[in-house]
Amino acid sequence: MKKYMKQSLLLLFFGLMAVNLTAQKFSPRKPQKEQSSQASKKAGAFIDVNVPTYPESAYTPLQLVRDVLVSSGPGSCFVPNISNVTVTPATTATQADRAWGYFHKGTTNFPFKDGIVLSTGFARRAGNSLEGNLSDNNQGGSDPDLATALGVAGILTNAAILEFDFVPTTSQIKFNYLLASEEYTGSFPCSYADAFALLLRPVGSTAPYQNMAVLPGGAGPVSVTNIRPNIPGSCGAVNPTYFAGYNTANIETNFYGRTIPLEATATVTAGIPYHFKMVIADFGPFGADSSYDSAVFLEGGSFSIGVELQDPSGAVIPSDINVCDLVPTVINASVNSPNMTYQWFYNGTAIPGATSTSITAINPGTYTIEVSLPGNPCPGTATVTIHGGSTPLAQDATLLLCTTPDITTFDLTNSKALISPTTGANFRWYVNQADALAFNNNFIQTPLNYNGANGQILYAVVYGAEYCRKMVELTLAKETRPVAQVTTPKIRVCAGETVTLTASGGTAYNWVNFPGNGNTQSATIFQTTTFEVYALGALGCQSSLPAKVTVEVVPQPTTPLLDVEMCIGDTIELDAGAGTGYSYLWNTGATTQKITVNQLGIYTVKIDNGICSKTFEVKVLAAATPFFTQLSYENNTITAIANIPNINNTPRVAEYSLDGIVWQDSNVFPNLLDNTTYTLYVRTKGTTCVGTVEFFTLHISNVITPNQDGVNDVIDLSSLGNFKNFKGSIYDRYGSEMFRFTKENPIWNGTIGGKRLPTGTYWYKFNFEYNKTKTQMNTSGWIMLKNRE
Repeated sequence: MKKYMKQSLLLLFFGLMAVNLTAQKFSPRKPQKEQSSQASKKAGAFIDVNVPTYPESAYTPLQLVRDVLVSSGPGSCFVPNISNVTVTPATTATQADRAWGYFHKGTTNFPFKDGIVLSTGFARRAGNSLEGNLSDNNQGGSDPDLATALGVAGILTNAAILEFDFVPTTSQIKFNYLLASEEYTGSFPCSYADAFALLLRPVGSTAPYQNMAVLPGGAGPVSVTNIRPNIPGSCGAVNPTYFAGYNTANIETNFYGRTIPLEATATVTAGIPYHFKMVIADFGPFGADSSYDSAVFLEGGSFSIGVELQDPSGAVIPSDINVCDLVPTVINASVNSPNMTYQWFYNGTAIPGATSTSITAINPGTYTIEVSLPGNPCPGTATVTIHGGSTPLAQDATLLLCTTPDITTFDLTNSKALISPTTGANFRWYVNQADALAFNNNFIQTPLNYNGANGQILYAVVYGAEYCRKMVELTLAKETRPVAQVTTPKIRVCAGETVTLTASGGTAYNWVNFPGNGNTQSATIFQTTTFEVYALGALGCQSSLPAKVTVEVVPQPTTPLLDVEMCIGDTIELDAGAGTGYSYLWNTGATTQKITVNQLGIYTVKIDNGICSKTFEVKVLAAATPFFTQLSYENNTITAIANIPNINNTPRVAEYSLDGIVWQDSNVFPNLLDNTTYTLYVRTKGTTCVGTVEFFTLHISNVITPNQDGVNDVIDLSSLGNFKNFKGSIYDRYGSEMFRFTKENPIWNGTIGGKRLPTGTYWYKFNFEYNKTKTQMNTSGWIMLKNRE
């Protein structure tokens, strides 16, 4: 009995505790006051919801579905396909506190530009400005279809429902949405499953609805409890990948958290009418709960019930795509039904034979498909415009930077020619390969002054149009620019001498004057030359300036020495000539510029200017004695002509004398005595080699008058009698000898045999030999004989 009483007391205690806890769970939750932030106070911090400045804010539910939600936009072709549009609770666009409406992102970063909003509270309080206490009652009740889709026991309230019928012209429908909720507060996501369902089934069917609003991979419905982060001390994370985060800044919307944008899809049969039901509601795990509103945002233009174009993987192709280098592009229509017909168009012209759901596009242009449903006068259409471009040629390259104290960073634009030969190509350089592949804006902003490291790899993206691009690797190479030096053992040489040049400062060299890149070069030079060489580093950097060395070709020594003549017994001075730095060494041992010699022969002198030396030879020859070749006497004047032998074709200058003491340049000797013997002298000027000749100044009067008056009575050749071989004769005009001169009889008086010859012209001829020179002299002429009877 005692034991039974204890058990009864314990049961009573726990029963009272359970009643108390249940009462706490069912009691209304009081929303906390929203805290404004600096960001939430700024104009444009919130999205616009049912704002009159947007015409769509006054749209009816039909207009919102047809002209905002459906991707095809307004158009008569789709009017018959959207019907029976209703909202619950039933309100009109003129009521401010309604659960549905139009939203626009305004100036915020909300992920959707515009669309339809359904709220468990009042739609207008989802944005516009900072609102607190989002726990409004929109007068909606529960919804069994949402409860079935949610599959969690609890009470649904404040359901907001948008329903309509439609006839798809495609085999797949989809739209984009996101769920936002105040339930993302504290530990509420652990149990308050405010949820959204997008329900679909054929019109008139009693089959269960298909919920399109489910997470990928069978991860369950879209609700606060099924998409939440880890809440320490309360519950763990569930599908956190789809949770976008907390709205700690209180901007964009007045909900404290939201999901990422989600996509709802469903497979349908084209031409069959379907009923579409969108529903969102508050959820109470222990009873009805209107606190902490939730809303669903449906992206405008994302709900497609017409034809879409897809790539082979099934992904929807945007309205404009870029294709490079005429790569074939397979385009598929999303509708594939035997009940429909298909026709492709290229730039508005039907393509013959293109009547299937697929086409391979090659040329840029606009491709359109028309999908026709029997009995429907307005075909479904979808269009894609292909923009063509060419990918520039590109290859991996290495950019070498040769650093100096003033140049330490890379100019990446210098790599353009190394990477691509394509004219007009554009370039971006990236540090990270992922950024280069994404072609984002994380490229190097200062390519003219990039502080890279040796061996660093950058990623260059070469593009014409931005979508036609190629990524290559650019390897940075960096080394200090070398300083070139060059030396040579001698910088002053003689013409024809070979010099060796040695470069230093690099690992290889570019010679300006030579081929090859070794550090030594040899050259035989004949004129002053400046040699230049650039030093190359191990990576190929060339010195900024060449090293230079000038090798001067010093002229060979010269001399005025010429072969000379000297009379035996004379002396002569040999002058080697003066020059800068000249030193001399004669074969006589003399070291002076000039030497005096008295012997015939060959003399040599080595002249050295300190760089070059040269040996010269000069011949001292015996001088030839000049001689007279012709002498004439007239009017008491002797004119002499002499022959002066020369060497080296060098003309010699003669000088003359009548006594061997006084010399003159002239060969004419005036004022001499008739019939007198003179000795004439000739020599080469500057020598003592003298030639002589005796000359008799013969004067014969050419008229004789033998009348014994003492004037021109006879021809007297007595003075010739002292010469050897003297002889002569007088001839008449017929050549008969009239008189013969001899030493014994040297005078003719105009007679022959003592008898006077008649007056007339007679001829004379005589000769003699000089005693010293043995020279034979011959002379002749005429004479007028006048005898008076």
